[in-house]
Amino acid sequence: MTFDALPFPVIDGHNDLPWERRETHGSGVEGIDSEAGSLHTDLPKLRAGGVVGQFWSVFVPCDEPDPVRATLQQVDVAHRIIDRYPDTLVLARTAAEVRAAIDSGRIASLLGAEGGHSIGDDIAVLRDLARLGVRYMTLTHNDDTPWADSATGAHPHGGLTDRGREVVAEMERIGMLVDLSHTAQTTMRDTLDVATQPVVFSHSSTVAVNDHPRNVPDDVLGRLADNGGVVMITFVPQFVSAAYAEWFAAGSSEDAPPVTVSDVADHVEHARDVAGAAHVGLGGDYDGTPVLPPDLRDVSRYPVLAAELQRRGWGPADLRALAGGNVLRVLEATDERFARTAFVR
Repeated sequence: MTFDALPFPVIDGHNDLPWERRETHGSGVEGIDSEAGSLHTDLPKLRAGGVVGQFWSVFVPCDEPDPVRATLQQVDVAHRIIDRYPDTLVLARTAAEVRAAIDSGRIASLLGAEGGHSIGDDIAVLRDLARLGVRYMTLTHNDDTPWADSATGAHPHGGLTDRGREVVAEMERIGMLVDLSHTAQTTMRDTLDVATQPVVFSHSSTVAVNDHPRNVPDDVLGRLADNGGVVMITFVPQFVSAAYAEWFAAGSSEDAPPVTVSDVADHVEHARDVAGAAHVGLGGDYDGTPVLPPDLRDVSRYPVLAAELQRRGWGPADLRALAGGNVLRVLEATDERFARTAFVR
């Protein structure tokens, strides 16, 4: 079945299964074809959730002593996961490869690096990651880089430095998507000031619904229409719910405030209202956070969100665009540049 014939074909922007396999399974890749494990993600759940494409994060922590080496190890984990299950997963680096994967009945597996620290301030490493199939890089993670401010950092630069602009320019030249999740609002705005290609937010929600530093303000959402980019709404409870964020920050021993699929849908609808229906997607952050809304507890639950949006009046075309069509368009817009990068396995 083709992408356009599916009712809610999910291409999710961010999943941390490779890091969870490193942390809980010694980077082993066995058993992902079974629901016996306790992780949010496995192959049966992906199928049940209607996932036809997944950006696997090749994340390493900011305090990793050798981030380049560790990132390459995570790229290796992701490739080994894909290679271990060839009947279900296939590496995809372009929109054409995503569509071919879907046509073959397999899940298109894309890679994304989480944090500019992953390249060790070396643009040659950036190009090498692209050659290994890494399709986006988040400019920061939870800490500032030497050239960009993080949402949760000390903000020493006031946004993006000249070196940061050089990194962005090189990413655009080689067709690697600039991911603005985790960045400070000043970094978001500075990047959009110089961006010539669509940007993505691989896993963020909206400031207007919950004023959290990891979320995206309305003025930035409003610029996505001109840029052509996509904000991919995440399910992390402290980003979704102000009450949960307050409870989380306080370290309270009381029961957490409930967070539901309706709360997530509020962010999706606000992003649509400000940025436009062509500029919203989904980035659940499964296996990247210990707690998720019970309605969306694992990757099999995307249809629950689809049902909530249908209840709110969303039609088939907008649902397909949200689920994966919008990020597929962004890939198509940058594919030609990325395809010129020498792919190696």
